[in-house]
Amino acid sequence: MQEIIDKIYSIIWSDALVYLCLLAGVYFSIRFKFPQIMYLREMIRLLFKGGSSEKGISSFQAFSLAISGRVGTGNIAGVATAIGMGGPGAVFWMWIIAFLGSSSAIIEATLGQLYKEVKDGQYRGGPAYYILKGLKSKVFAWTFAIVTIISTGFLLPNVQSNSIAIAMKSAFDIPAFAVGIALIILLGFIIIGGVKRISKVAEFVVPFMAGIYILMAIIIIGMNIQQVPAVFKLIFQSAFSIDATFGGIVGAAISWGVKRGIYSNEAGQGTAPHAAAAAEVSHPIKQGLVQGFSVYVDTLFVCTATALMILFTGQYNVANPTGGFLVENLPQVEAGPEFTQYAVSQHFPGFGSAFIAIALMFFAFTTIMAYYYIAETNVSFIAKQKNRKVLIWVLRVMILGSVYMGCISSAKMAWDLGDIGVGMMAWLNLIAIILLHNKVLRLFKDYNTQLKQGIDPVYINKDLPSGDIWNKKTSI
Repeated sequence: MQEIIDKIYSIIWSDALVYLCLLAGVYFSIRFKFPQIMYLREMIRLLFKGGSSEKGISSFQAFSLAISGRVGTGNIAGVATAIGMGGPGAVFWMWIIAFLGSSSAIIEATLGQLYKEVKDGQYRGGPAYYILKGLKSKVFAWTFAIVTIISTGFLLPNVQSNSIAIAMKSAFDIPAFAVGIALIILLGFIIIGGVKRISKVAEFVVPFMAGIYILMAIIIIGMNIQQVPAVFKLIFQSAFSIDATFGGIVGAAISWGVKRGIYSNEAGQGTAPHAAAAAEVSHPIKQGLVQGFSVYVDTLFVCTATALMILFTGQYNVANPTGGFLVENLPQVEAGPEFTQYAVSQHFPGFGSAFIAIALMFFAFTTIMAYYYIAETNVSFIAKQKNRKVLIWVLRVMILGSVYMGCISSAKMAWDLGDIGVGMMAWLNLIAIILLHNKVLRLFKDYNTQLKQGIDPVYINKDLPSGDIWNKKTSI
């Protein structure tokens, strides 16, 4: 089984996908005149503006729902894995893919808003919707929807629950099967309540958990403030083949930095547009900018905090691609959440490991909630009304089974399956947004025109590309 997974993994995550992610981000940044910088102030302003409706959630709820998908295992276990496989230089490439990926996130989220629909009394949208309406390809749209249901309903939840189980075992010696049972009971209660309950939970839990985690990181950074220049120097030197120890694995640093960066912030992957589409806003660009900001929160804040804690303390190993280790400070410890647990425990003995386990549980659990919402949205896309409820219940059983399986699986199998899911979605979504990005460019021009007029932008121009919600009289 592992051999089959390895073969599929090597095909999907070839160098071609790594460079497609980087080059798409470079192209979008230049084509849109670096919106991730030029609109930063506007991103923050929009984050707390606007309310919800019967059909849609508020911008902040959509931000929280998307952040609950972005901020998860990738921020704790994923950063550790990137360092473990690519060395400290992988952190630099996580920053690069976050900066470039923010432009991709803006485009995909805007498209999610533009082509959203009302189904079952709620806004629904995502890549399958904008592929069908924008590219007019049912085969492409259904392919993405089916791949996404498989990925977010079965493959990706494995990683989250596996990391929770490992952290709980390390901190509290709780058996994996017991963690699995607890997770499926709690998750079952929330997902049966639908998107409104999911977004409400995310709205309160995400800011709290991210805030506490970042506060802990700030305290540790403050305790090691004198080491900050040396750690940043190590990251940069390792990223550019200057450091003697890690100079020979620059290729691995780039590859693992991009992989784990995308896994963490999900920019260009096609997951965040589902949350973006659920928001109630007056112009599609507004939600695009909010989602672009969420990439910064995820990688530049949370991932960097984790990386600094690990590198300050030296609680990590770095694998040698040819066999063995370049650095082995934690013998027989696999790259994952335990790196972070050991790092925090260096400063807070008897408390650090438990804190990371609890933080990881919140991070990963809310990510699983977001995955369920994404999978349900794509079930709604492909299913007719009479079959929809049955298929949604099948999905609920599938994701709960996946969560339990992840708890009792090996870390390698869980991460490999998760990476396959991310890679399949990224291939399809990046192709779609490359083909559709000119529509977003026109929306940006309209948005800027209204801003210059001193008015709050509202999408009313019938000459612009339009989805059914925005203007039923205008074809797409």
